[in-house]
Amino acid sequence: MADGYLEKRMEEFSSSSRKSTSKHVSLDALFEKNRSYRGYKKDFVVKRDMLERIVNVNTKIASGKNQQVLRFKLVTKGEDADFILNNIKLGGMLPELHLPYEGTEPEAFIIVCTSVPETKIIDIDLGISLQSMSLKATEMGLNCVMICAFNKANIVEHFDLKCEPLAILAVGKGAENIKLKQISVDESRAYYRVDGVHYVPKVKLEDIIL
Repeated sequence: MADGYLEKRMEEFSSSSRKSTSKHVSLDALFEKNRSYRGYKKDFVVKRDMLERIVNVNTKIASGKNQQVLRFKLVTKGEDADFILNNIKLGGMLPELHLPYEGTEPEAFIIVCTSVPETKIIDIDLGISLQSMSLKATEMGLNCVMICAFNKANIVEHFDLKCEPLAILAVGKGAENIKLKQISVDESRAYYRVDGVHYVPKVKLEDIIL
């Protein structure tokens, strides 16, 4: 009787373990959720250890000639984050909205720098890094936006950077409703907003295959 009870409990435990480890998020689902958020929830504070987990993907991803020359400055909520916010531009295709809206500004950032002069290979590494970090943030339940429109001279001076900043990744808990919209190759690719929904046009598969 005791043996039967133990076997039953072991079976229940094994079944429970399988269920708890079966919550797998597909890569396609991460791609779908990995959107550029320009508005964030103020009641969620991104901690430094969260940024470290995101940057850690750079110890695993591809790098041209395996140079691994990208370096990262982590900035969490505070005066430094406010400084960055005053030296970046968001929503370039929607200038009339003056994004981000007041009260939805990002408060955590990763400044991506290069420790050697910028080249085509470095730029490829930058793209791989930004996408990989964004996907990691998405997996963690966070959201990002990649920023290339920023005052480089001010950022270098304020943070006393010894490396050239190439891009800034804002990180937080998104406060926007974003949807993808399939389009033909001859339609506009500009993102837009209707009734509070941010639409991102994406060219159909049949139109991108040669």
